[in-house]
Amino acid sequence: MNKHLVLLFFTLFIAMIGFGITLPVLPFFVERLALGDAASREAVAFHVGALTSAYALTQLGVSPLWGLWSDRYGRKPLVVIGLGGFALTQAVFGLGTSLPLLYGARLVAGVFSAALLTAASAYVADTLPEKTRGRGMAWMGTALSLGFFVGPVLSALLARRDWHLGTAPGHLVFDGFSIPFFAAAVLALATLPLVMVWLPESMETSRTSAAVRSPVRWADLGMRLKDVLALVFFSQAALTLFEAVFALYADQVLRFGMAEIGYAFALCGLVMAVFQGGVVGFLTGRVLARQQIAAGFAMLGVGLSLLLWVRAVPAVLAVVGLLALGVALVTPNLLTLIANRSGSHAGAGLGLQNTFSSLGQIIGPLLGGLLFGWQVDLPFQVTAGLTLVVAAGIWGLGRRLSPSPVQVSMATNT
Repeated sequence: MNKHLVLLFFTLFIAMIGFGITLPVLPFFVERLALGDAASREAVAFHVGALTSAYALTQLGVSPLWGLWSDRYGRKPLVVIGLGGFALTQAVFGLGTSLPLLYGARLVAGVFSAALLTAASAYVADTLPEKTRGRGMAWMGTALSLGFFVGPVLSALLARRDWHLGTAPGHLVFDGFSIPFFAAAVLALATLPLVMVWLPESMETSRTSAAVRSPVRWADLGMRLKDVLALVFFSQAALTLFEAVFALYADQVLRFGMAEIGYAFALCGLVMAVFQGGVVGFLTGRVLARQQIAAGFAMLGVGLSLLLWVRAVPAVLAVVGLLALGVALVTPNLLTLIANRSGSHAGAGLGLQNTFSSLGQIIGPLLGGLLFGWQVDLPFQVTAGLTLVVAAGIWGLGRRLSPSPVQVSMATNT
C-alpha cells in the first residue's frame, strides 16, 4: 500500500479513537459531572443523544465548504487543521463541568472532524485510480473502525468510578472520567508533527485538480448523487442511534457494567475493521455494490431486531458483531459510489456525503434518546423495521446504485 495512505489511515485511526472513547463513558460523564447523581433517566438519555448529535450538527453546515476548499487549496491543510482542532476540543471536553461547556466543545469538534474526514476521503480518491478506489475506501474504513475498537477499550480501562482523583481550578474539573479525553488529545498532538512533515499534498498529481479551474454546480452534483446520499443519511442515522442508545439500554435493561458496554463497542469496531479491509476489499469488482449494500442493510436490521431478545453477554456480543458486519458492507461502497460519480469534484461530492452523514448523525441519536425515554425497546424496534424495508427496496429497485460506464464518464467530464 502507498506509504502516504498508511500515514493518512493512521491519522484517521487516532481521530476515531477520540470518538470511540466517548461512547461508553458519556452517560456516566453527563450524569456525574453535568447533571448530578439525582438526574432522571429521561434527562440523561436526552443529553446523551443531544451531545452525540451536537458533534454532527456543525458538520452538517461546514462539510460542503471544507470539500470545496479541499478542491481549491489542497487536502493536506485540512487534515492538519482537523487533527489539531480535534486535540484541542477533546481536552476541553474532558475538563467540562457544565452542559453549556460540553455542548460548546462538541459543536466545535464537529467543525474540525468535518475537515479531517472530508479531506481524507478526497485524498484517497486522488491517490487511487477508479478500479482500486473501492479497496482504498475499504481500508480507510478499516482505519476508522480500528480506532472505534481501541477507543472504547481505552475508555473502559481509563474511566474508573473508583478513582477518586479530582481538582477544580475555576470552572474546570480534572476527574477520573476526564482521563480518556486527555489521552485522545495527547495521541492526536503526537501524530500532528508526522502529518505536517511526511504527508504530501495529493492534489499535485491528482487527476481531479481540474476542479480548481471549473466551478462546482451544486444542483447538478446533488441530483447525480441524490439516491446514494439518501442511503448515507439513513445508514448513519441507524448506526448512531444504536451507538447513542446502546450504552443506556445495556445499563438499564441488560444490567451491563461500563466494561461490558466498552467491550461491545470495541467488538463493533473490530468487526467493521476486519471486514472492511478484508472481505469488502476482496468483494470489490466481484460483487455489485448494490448487492453488498442491500445485504449490509439486511444484516443491520436483523441485528437491531435480535438485540431485543438476547440478554447474555456472549449473545449480545454476537448480535453486535452481526450489525457491525452490515455497516462494514454499506459504508465503503457508498463512499466509492460518491467518489466515482463526483468526477473532478471529488472533494465537493465527499463534502456533500459528509453533510448527509452528519444529518443522519444528528437525527439518529436525538430520535433514539427520545424514543428510549418513552419506551426502552422502541428505538431498536423502529429502526430495525425501517432498515429491513430499505434493504428490500435496494435489492428490488436499486440497480441504478451501480454506476454504469455512461454515468462514470459523465461524472468525469462534468
